[in-house]
Amino acid sequence: MEVLKFLKEITDAAGIPGFEREVHSVLTKYLEGAAEVDRDNLGSLIFKKVGQIDGPKVMLPGHMDEIGFMVNLITDEGYIRFIPLGGWWDQVLLGQKVKIKSRSGWSTGVIGSKPPHILKEEDRSKVVKKDSMFIDIGARDKKHVEEELGIRPGAPIFPVSEFEVLADEKMLLAKAWDDRAGCAAFAQTLRNLMGQEHPNVVYGVGTVQEEVGLRGAQTSAQYIQPDVCIALDVGIAGDMPGVTPEESPLKMGQGPVMYLADHSVIAHQGLRQLVMDTAEEHKIPLQFATLLGGGTDAGAVHLVGAGVPSLTLGVPVRYVHAHHGIMHLDDYENLVCLLTKVVQRLDWDAVKELHN
Repeated sequence: MEVLKFLKEITDAAGIPGFEREVHSVLTKYLEGAAEVDRDNLGSLIFKKVGQIDGPKVMLPGHMDEIGFMVNLITDEGYIRFIPLGGWWDQVLLGQKVKIKSRSGWSTGVIGSKPPHILKEEDRSKVVKKDSMFIDIGARDKKHVEEELGIRPGAPIFPVSEFEVLADEKMLLAKAWDDRAGCAAFAQTLRNLMGQEHPNVVYGVGTVQEEVGLRGAQTSAQYIQPDVCIALDVGIAGDMPGVTPEESPLKMGQGPVMYLADHSVIAHQGLRQLVMDTAEEHKIPLQFATLLGGGTDAGAVHLVGAGVPSLTLGVPVRYVHAHHGIMHLDDYENLVCLLTKVVQRLDWDAVKELHN
């Protein structure tokens, strides 16, 4: 299936905050001929699809960056000390494979720490903290790392995990669903609109540096000055052992999610109702959640200018902010369908009605 090929290509791409170039290339290739392309000065990609030239400007941001790391220092023995770029949970890091990019090429490594076998008994049950971890690339010493491999402080470090179809063929394993699922959704929506009427100008935006402060959403929104924003991200799937509905009500395969509120934005009431009405009209399943411990690109966009009616849609994902995550294909395809239908409704009358 073409969609699986695209999802594999965009999730396999390496793209951490400030180093999103590979994702740039995937999106630009996929949307060639479907939209005009531009970028802001921070590196966010802006794909413009004109339906009605004087119609409202509809912004669909999805962030290109995944969480990663940066080389902080290199020890005399040739081990890499690192800092996180984005929110990593210490417990998911040890033993994971990474790749470091330098001007000389790529170096593979594994995240390590002092082995439990030689720890004091009282220390074995404690969580190992990131600042005591290191990356082992199999180097001889510091000179080998710097002079032969070309790795210096500031080099980007990328998680490694290949796309794979699981036992249920609609369950898809990959890294970076947060937020390549959102990037893929706006890109496929723009492709769906080719040859279709829509009463607006749509901007699909691959934002940069979301995981370190919603930075690309702010600069690209200032560039576009949108009238409406539907940010695209992921939800925290709760259908796993130990998670209660109060902690997360989202289930895989039960439809895309609308965030009613998160740490950065409260869903605009008028836009929320329009999306709900559209989902009901077209019999598209829709789930609801809140996420007070995190934010999305909508948090930056809704504060631009005099304010932009905004909310966030996404897909439930298991194991967010780890090397490997799982997404359900039906949720993704329903998100694209819903997004396409909503965009086709957003004329000036609909936008003005949002404020009522």
